[in-house]
Parts: sequence; C-alpha cells; structure tokens
Amino acid sequence: MKLRGKQKRFLRAQAHHFRPLFAVGKGGLSENWLAQLDGALDKRELIKINILQNADVTASEVKEFIESNTGIQVVQIIGRVLVLFKVSDEEERRDLSTRVSKI
Repeated sequence: MKLRGKQKRFLRAQAHHFRPLFAVGKGGLSENWLAQLDGALDKRELIKINILQNADVTASEVKEFIESNTGIQVVQIIGRVLVLFKVSDEEERRDLSTRVSKI
C-alpha cells in the first residue's frame, strides 16, 4: 500500500506517544535484525526505531536498507528516530491498516 499525505499524518499522530522498540547500534544493519523488525511489525503494524549515537549508519541509510529489502514503509524521520509502518500478514491484527485504508 502506497501511503498518501493524510494517511502519513494519521500514522504520525498514532505513533507520537510510542517509545522506540528497536535500536540500530554499533553492530549496524543485518538480515537477522531486519527479520526481527518484520516480525514485530506483523504484530503491531506501527513502531519506532532509534539509531544510537555509536552507530556507523545514518537515518537515510537505515531508511534505504529497510525499504529496499522489505515491504516496510518509513513514515517519518525525526533526527535519529524512524517511524515504520507495514500492513500485517495476519488478518486479525490489521486494525490500524484498515483505518488507514479508509482515509
């Protein structure tokens, strides 16, 4: 699903009070980390991740790595925090994505 402006705005508002669940640290980006991220998004559909100060990657590099290897969309980048969205593979967990599709 390609997100429009109003849909991104809605998702940003929903993620405002979230705390980052994942962090990119000194180990950098790996396929294992990406698989764990994908699994978490199947359960929640919307999460935040944090890029630690000692990480060797920038926010734009993380965005490119995530979007090129998965169906995950980066909704917003604020400094070292990224808001991610993905429609869940499980039908019963698609509460947020159904609300987004109606916007």
